[in-house]
Amino acid sequence: MRSQLFRSSFGCLLTVFGPFPASCINKAVRQTAAAVPHSYYPRKTMHYQTEQRGHPNSPDYRIYFKTSDGKYISPFHDIPLTAESEQNDNVPAKKPKSENKVLYNMVVEVPRWSNAKMEIATKEPLNPIKQDVKKGKLRYVANIFPHKGYIWNYGALPQTWEDPNHKDKETNCCGDNDPIDVCDIGAQVCSPGQVIQVKVLGILAMIDEGEMDWKVIAINANDKDAEKLNCIEDVRKSRPGHLEATVEWFRKYKVPDGKPENQFGFNGEFKDEDFAVEIIKSTHEHWRALVQKQTNAGGIECKNMSCCNSPFQFSADEARAVVQSDHIKFRLSWTCDLKLGLSCREKSKQSKENKSLTLQGKHHSVHDAESFMRS
Repeated sequence: MRSQLFRSSFGCLLTVFGPFPASCINKAVRQTAAAVPHSYYPRKTMHYQTEQRGHPNSPDYRIYFKTSDGKYISPFHDIPLTAESEQNDNVPAKKPKSENKVLYNMVVEVPRWSNAKMEIATKEPLNPIKQDVKKGKLRYVANIFPHKGYIWNYGALPQTWEDPNHKDKETNCCGDNDPIDVCDIGAQVCSPGQVIQVKVLGILAMIDEGEMDWKVIAINANDKDAEKLNCIEDVRKSRPGHLEATVEWFRKYKVPDGKPENQFGFNGEFKDEDFAVEIIKSTHEHWRALVQKQTNAGGIECKNMSCCNSPFQFSADEARAVVQSDHIKFRLSWTCDLKLGLSCREKSKQSKENKSLTLQGKHHSVHDAESFMRS
């Protein structure tokens, strides 16, 4: 899919995905200039837009989500789990021609071959995507030989939650307090914040420092191989080594950071689609209890725009205020950083001048002493 970048009068990038004619692109740019910059991801289902705040590769960078009519939403709570529950102009969500499979929405956090550890900010209002920070430093995954960065498009299924209060009966481990993770093995390299529809093929039971961290294996429904890949065995036959590489990547990706290798349930064997769907259903029920305030939230931010019977629902005006507040914080932080940078440059310049004067003073002192001795 072709993408084109345009810079708006706001100084932010508008990304338009798809083979659109110039008239459509110009219209998108005009709409952006009249409102706020965002990214368009056209799909057969509901359109979602993204709005970037801050600068990439910085602690302040955020990707917020909006509906096609410009209302801010949470990608964690407001994007439906299944694509078939969405409609656009009364057109049902597209399904593979070969069979009547349920398609799931996937929120892409990390594009394939990239290293920045981007994730849904589960503990921030509206749950934007941000880059993870550990010990004050931005996180980047190491390159696990022979791979570069993540080896699939990596993201999460919305409206799911691995409950840290729930112990899995098979692995005897509790959830990691995050939405369930997804690896899209399709050929397209996606973008952070892109919402795609995927077909679930199986699941891997990773155990990360004692916590259950399921990894759903799926393929983009628009991928050329989507119709012929219907289960884990199809992946094993048509893409030799792909599943083995996935296990090894997850086993070792934290080792360069000084952490132990990750472990796996079921001896590292992938479970089939039916098993995966049951896990997804379970995490969806845990999420439902979360937004209905029927369980301990564990620090999760549950504000949403659309969840029925949720005490955490809030208005579009309140959601807009959250983003504006974040923008003000970013501007203040940027201004402080700019002033600090200027101050540091001035101090460095002054230090160099002082050092030069000191050296000159020493030179004059030595010269005077030599003159005195000669006299």
